[in-house]
Amino acid sequence: MTGISASQAQPNRAVRWWLISIAVLIAIMVLVGGATRLTESGLSIVEWKPVTGALPPLNQEQWTRAFDAYKTIPQYQAMNAGMTLAEFKTIFWWEWSHRLLGRVIGVAYLLPFLWFLWRGVFSADLKRRLWLIFGLGGLQGVVGWWMVASGLSQRVEVSHYRLATHLVLALLIFAGIVWTLRRLVERPSPAVSARLKITSVVLLVLTFVQLYLGALVAGLRAGKIYNTWPDIDGGLIPSAARLFFETPWWRNLFDNALTVQFEHRMVAYTLFVLAILHVLDAVRSRAGTEAIGGAVRLAVAVTLQATLGIFTLLNQVPMDLGLAHQAFAIVVLTMAVMQAERLAARQPAQAPQNYPVGQRTAA
Repeated sequence: MTGISASQAQPNRAVRWWLISIAVLIAIMVLVGGATRLTESGLSIVEWKPVTGALPPLNQEQWTRAFDAYKTIPQYQAMNAGMTLAEFKTIFWWEWSHRLLGRVIGVAYLLPFLWFLWRGVFSADLKRRLWLIFGLGGLQGVVGWWMVASGLSQRVEVSHYRLATHLVLALLIFAGIVWTLRRLVERPSPAVSARLKITSVVLLVLTFVQLYLGALVAGLRAGKIYNTWPDIDGGLIPSAARLFFETPWWRNLFDNALTVQFEHRMVAYTLFVLAILHVLDAVRSRAGTEAIGGAVRLAVAVTLQATLGIFTLLNQVPMDLGLAHQAFAIVVLTMAVMQAERLAARQPAQAPQNYPVGQRTAA
């Protein structure tokens, strides 16, 4: 393949920096969302106002109205009865900041996207990818409210199913952006075995499974119990009677705190072993510096994340360790996406030309 010409360089660079900024904003939003969860702040705003909700209460009357609305939901009545207005403001600001970041990301994505479309700098393939990411972003806003709504009537917290869906969708968007960024750089795929490529994809899929299970652990507060390692509930493997006491049996995989935490541990071990084997396979098959380096970076990230997860569990998920664990999960996901993309057969979806203003690319 030929290199990028001088006329291609400027729009390509601008698109890359735009996508990098969106990826960083999403990562920050995920961490703010984690803090919102850890501080039990997610239900402090009981209305969904996509436009007018961007403004916080600006006077005492508005603050009182917002607080009175919070007092009507089960979480206040069961967990926070007697909370002062000052205490309410603390949880309100966490949730408001989380929602504001969502709005900022929407604007930061849409306006440059429309500008680049007008300038005609996208190839047809890249345009399709970016429209898909935009659609997922819109869906994420709806899923966020769907999650919050689950905790406003008969529950004192949001549904852990919806929480997990909300987190995984955010990280799927993040992964899509990282993948697209990789595709903007023109480079040949390394010549590696089919086994190595398949392993990289399996590692990426397992990473998403682990992220989903981690969200279930958070939603069930399962990290605050069974705070021993390597044993759990008195042994390396809990008894079947404890793991599967709910009926039907499959509900234990999602609703039983012991089972969910055990699953999270087992997938972590699997990821660790598979990441090490992936490195050994890359070295043994002489896959090349880039493929070996990516495998090593992923294995190191998985190892550090597993270690951090153990310390987080042993300390019953304090705020600092909980957020660090979530932040490093994003690092692991980034490494997994980059390695899978690195080894995949590909045609670059780069911004191909600096077209005259208003000229449209072929669909």
